[in-house]
Amino acid sequence: MINLVGGHHHVEGRDLARFLVLVLLLASCAQRGQITLDSHAATIGAVQTVFVGTTRMIDPETRRYGNGRSEVINYARYDVSIPPDRALGEIEYPRKGSKPNPKTDFLTTSEVVHTTPSDFRSDIAKAALKGPRGGREAVIFVHGFNTNFAEGLYRIAQLSHDLELPGATVHYSWPSAANPLGYVRDRDSVLFARDGLEQLIKQVEDAGADRILLVAHSMGALLTMETMRQMAIRGEKRLLQKIAGVILISPDLDVDVFRSQSRDIGVLPQPFLIFGSHRDRLLNLSAVVSGEPDRLGNLKDLTRVADLKVTYLDAGDIDGGAGHFAFGNSSALLSLLGRIGEVDAAFQNDTRGRVGLLPGVILTVQNATQIVLAPVAAIAYQTGQ
Repeated sequence: MINLVGGHHHVEGRDLARFLVLVLLLASCAQRGQITLDSHAATIGAVQTVFVGTTRMIDPETRRYGNGRSEVINYARYDVSIPPDRALGEIEYPRKGSKPNPKTDFLTTSEVVHTTPSDFRSDIAKAALKGPRGGREAVIFVHGFNTNFAEGLYRIAQLSHDLELPGATVHYSWPSAANPLGYVRDRDSVLFARDGLEQLIKQVEDAGADRILLVAHSMGALLTMETMRQMAIRGEKRLLQKIAGVILISPDLDVDVFRSQSRDIGVLPQPFLIFGSHRDRLLNLSAVVSGEPDRLGNLKDLTRVADLKVTYLDAGDIDGGAGHFAFGNSSALLSLLGRIGEVDAAFQNDTRGRVGLLPGVILTVQNATQIVLAPVAAIAYQTGQ
């Protein structure tokens, strides 16, 4: 078993072996994402446009963005067909050796590589449609650990489509090794990729977006916080003010580092939402690797962030599975994020009560920084109703 000694994980040899076996099993069971071009899919699926800024190098074999690091950020646009025969939150890739099926598979209907930043800005400007309260909006999604280019691209296409996000959908693809054993390499790539994300935010703002929402998953949360921290240190206050909200999903981030980053940023963008899960097995493994008992995404003691202006949503009672990126695969949590404005209002107006906003889900507000998500059935059982 894994024991806590002096507040840190003590890992015996057999525990480390089990950890590595689990990682390898996870890697071998999952089919890796791939870009498949099929212009005909546009006549069958719903086409979602995703704008991309990436610090990945072009792979000479595939001639697409690979896992190497590029010191120059590149820009592109992808039109992705969302198949009609799928469950909410689900992504299917074409099986190797099989003909792609536009009714069930995520496919790319067109890809455009922009040769200049100005071409990229012009393209985004056409898509930064007015939001429900006026203004021009954009959502920038930052993927997490062990993610290749196609997987990050299709995930944000799925989210943008399922949530019916207004404005421009933008993806920052940093050079993850896309290897379950490449944790340290990915951590280094996060530090390498900070300037690229800052440049992308500037390009989106220059394209005319006056409200930018940052959505980061897993290790992408570290990248997002580091980027905002360096923007604050550089005095980019005007650009920081364009960030109209931050959502961290299953953040693989040391809590003390998060607190330090928050102090340097100063005033955190609002709303600032953290989707976590006390059942997140992958973050538990990350805690073992880092030697710390908790990561921000599986934090059990909310007093450690209670003085920060953040809202923590613990989905551990409804996520199922590994608990990592739960909201992307859960129809209930997808619906929740789609109505996050109501959640924020309920949180501000009633800091102690329960507010049922979703079918099958209850929000339990415990204190100033925590909301616990749980199935209605579980709440009814616990209260005897």
